[in-house]
Amino acid sequence: MDVVELLPELVMFRFPVGHAYLWRDPSGLTLIDTGVPGSAPAIAAALEGLGHQATDVRRILLTHYHGDHTGSAAEIAGWSNAEINAHHLDTPMIQGEAEGPPPILVADWERELYAQVHANTDTTTPIAPVKVDHKLDDGDQIDLGGGVTAVCVAAPGHTPGSVSFHLPAPGVLFTGDTIARTPDGTVILGVFNYDPPTAAASLHKQAALAPRIACFGHGDPLTENTAAALHATAEAL
Repeated sequence: MDVVELLPELVMFRFPVGHAYLWRDPSGLTLIDTGVPGSAPAIAAALEGLGHQATDVRRILLTHYHGDHTGSAAEIAGWSNAEINAHHLDTPMIQGEAEGPPPILVADWERELYAQVHANTDTTTPIAPVKVDHKLDDGDQIDLGGGVTAVCVAAPGHTPGSVSFHLPAPGVLFTGDTIARTPDGTVILGVFNYDPPTAAASLHKQAALAPRIACFGHGDPLTENTAAALHATAEAL
């Protein structure tokens, strides 16, 4: 795992699959997504390297229920009884009470990629369910401290309860898997969507926010010309 500082308050934990992000406030830490199962020790070590303690994590924001984003949520929440925040439609899957809908794979390249991902996915390590303390809806606000608020932006299509988290004051958008960035830097609609047309509409909705920085679940963040890149991707759909 690589640790990348994007802003003094914002750090990326770059995993091979499913990045996580840290928002730092003197009153406590907020983790956005948690990586695959088994990621917690690497995150704890990174926190210590940044001068924090694992118990400083106050809240966890989950963009959706997939295991490469929720896989370590239960373990990390146990460090300090951190509050779990997620959309109410994905809550049953996060809590282990239901299974989510399968994706609709619309192109040959997406089917091939899906097969590759599953061939390299560890299916032996279970994803521990975790209780969602705050079931979110579109527009709900979360106080991150220091005058910074995260707004829950409902962005369904990848999963029923996919969300992005928008921090209007610093201009940061955490997209989860609703938007992605390829290795060559191209911004694309996220893949493996259960409802592709709705996913496309959600990308348009997020592009209209015109963030300064976009943090993706897969692919490197955009820190320059971000609003223009998101707008161009939305218009190309």
